[in-house]
Amino acid sequence: MKKLLLILLCLPMIGFGQQTYVPDDNFEAYLESHGMGDGIANNDYVLTTNINTISLLMVHNQNISDLTGIEDFTSLSHLYCGSNNLQFLNISNNTSLTYLSAAGNQLNLLDVTQNTLLNQLFCNGNLLTTLDVSQNTLLSVLYCDNNQLTALDVTNNISLSSLYCFQNQLTELDVSQNIVLDQ
Repeated sequence: MKKLLLILLCLPMIGFGQQTYVPDDNFEAYLESHGMGDGIANNDYVLTTNINTISLLMVHNQNISDLTGIEDFTSLSHLYCGSNNLQFLNISNNTSLTYLSAAGNQLNLLDVTQNTLLNQLFCNGNLLTTLDVSQNTLLSVLYCDNNQLTALDVTNNISLSSLYCFQNQLTELDVSQNIVLDQ
């Protein structure tokens, strides 16, 4: 009886941890090779406990097409995912993000409305037609050049000091509220 009780008490410690689905082989391989996986290559999963405390993730230029799984990086403050093959990026659960570099992908949609702590955003060189930064009131740096933006409203971004938005389809831009803007 004592042995059975001991086994039942130890079962939760053996590794019945929650897993995060990571379908992109290159993203999973990166996580596995950097100690954030579950120890099993190419099974499309990593242990959530290995990623939910990570604050910095540098997966730029890794030939990644899908960052599904990023939503469980709940402590992430800095994400570098530029120069990949991303067409979409769901960072709505990454509410601790202060820095996002997603330049040089193929993003046609980027929703940063839930990332209210965002201070620096680099999404240049994508295929974005819209970008809503109205909720990012702490934003000081915005690089959104080389996209297909037809409108950009930065009137709520009063901390904005650097703005690069050339090579878009903008016909007007109101920066009258951006009094610290110097670039």
